[in-house]
Amino acid sequence: MGRNTRKRRTPLATKAIAASAALALGGGGLIWANFYASAHESNHQSWGGNQTKAATAQVATLSCPDVGQKLTNVPTSARGEVAGELANLDRQITDAYQRLATTRDAQTRDASFVQNSILQPLQDRRKAILDRIRLEITRVGGTAPADLDTLATCTAQSANQTTAGGQQQGGGQQNNTGGQQQGGGQQQNNTGGQQQGGGQQGNGQQQNVGGQAGNGPVAADFVDITKVQPNVQAKPRAQGNASTGTFTTRCGVNANKNHNTDNVIVAPGVTNGAHHLHDYVGNQKINAFSSNQTFLQGGTSCQNRSDLSSYYWPVVRVQDGSQDFDQNKDGGGKEGNVGKILTPSQAQIKYVGSPTSKVVAMPQFLRIITGDAKTTTNGLANANAHWSCTGFENKVQLTTQYPICPQGSQVVRTFAFQSCWDGQNIDSANHRTHVAFADANGNCQNGFKAIPQLTMRLVYNIKPPVLQNGQVKNAYAVDGFPEQLHKPATDHDDFISITKNGLANRIANCVNRGQNCS
Repeated sequence: MGRNTRKRRTPLATKAIAASAALALGGGGLIWANFYASAHESNHQSWGGNQTKAATAQVATLSCPDVGQKLTNVPTSARGEVAGELANLDRQITDAYQRLATTRDAQTRDASFVQNSILQPLQDRRKAILDRIRLEITRVGGTAPADLDTLATCTAQSANQTTAGGQQQGGGQQNNTGGQQQGGGQQQNNTGGQQQGGGQQGNGQQQNVGGQAGNGPVAADFVDITKVQPNVQAKPRAQGNASTGTFTTRCGVNANKNHNTDNVIVAPGVTNGAHHLHDYVGNQKINAFSSNQTFLQGGTSCQNRSDLSSYYWPVVRVQDGSQDFDQNKDGGGKEGNVGKILTPSQAQIKYVGSPTSKVVAMPQFLRIITGDAKTTTNGLANANAHWSCTGFENKVQLTTQYPICPQGSQVVRTFAFQSCWDGQNIDSANHRTHVAFADANGNCQNGFKAIPQLTMRLVYNIKPPVLQNGQVKNAYAVDGFPEQLHKPATDHDDFISITKNGLANRIANCVNRGQNCS
């Protein structure tokens, strides 16, 4: 989706905080707040500050349907306006969270306060925007989902009513995502009562949901990788028509610290549309206001100057009590993303082939998002996180837990993008349906065509966190929306194919010929 040049209908659209990460247009999320029977609390708007907690605490959530995932057939001419309205929905969720966080006394005095003062007004405001979304779709001849109105209702939940993403055990493979589930890890039962050192002060009372900013991660989000049973499944066997080559592009590790909290794929024209910080390599001029018309002017960090593609992912931070440059900024400390930002020691970007067929070249400006930044809300159906350690990558890949690596081993994030394309569209309304994963045998289904599969491997030098008495100290975590609790399953990666001088065809030809090129 290119930049929407038409004026938004509401002023919020240009500055809305899109609580949908680089994955779904948004409009849904879990909002976490702590209710305290206390008169000496701090109404801190930033997630990064220390707060004194009272003796009685209850963690509660608001769960809102993810509207963006439901909109699979938005006409192209309406997508810009719909994206702006979805960003408004996300801003409403953020505002509702702020109200939860700053009305704790009222909530303890009035059992109906949340319903009457937060949930009902939020539902009314959401319905007004859903009506505008329906109007935008029908105005250009499209058909809005019949059940759109039902997505207006959000619900409140206590900590013991949610598993914040639901850890899965047993080593089974994700549905068509290539994401391996881990086995032998610790089950996450709820999100309350866990706190890692170096942040919130609790005076011994029940704590937030962990983390330096009180929004994760918790001890159960980590596992000693040496205690996890092998779970990596064998790859499909190469057939006679397989495309066995590789093409490696070297684009650096973002040592020049090219960051922003936008997401031009999901929220074009919306500043801070991602709600978290990205590393960018490749194209150097990607932000919310970039477009197909400007992509080719961006320059590149890649050694191959014809590779202007944008490769971007959420940063990883160490929550050791330190702060970084964005401690008081949107998408950073103001939204629960705190700690020292880590630059990867390695960032390997490689295109590989199909085990069953030749590949076609990627079209110019193809967008692909892999994984789901909102698995705490949406579940694990689209999760595609892969966490491991050097020396263990061929044995153990984790989706729902971060690895604690042994001495001398480094943390590894890997991504294997969708490798099947519908042959027509460079994007889709929900940023998913124009691409797909191959099936278990490596075949593309439903008329989709095999394209070079983008794979990425990011390596980090991280001092192992310490688990002690049900708490985690010096945790590390991927950036994300505060309501997603920095769960490892929310990891995701974003890509826009931008090439010149015939590079897309050269990549496909190299892969098809079985060569190893760079």
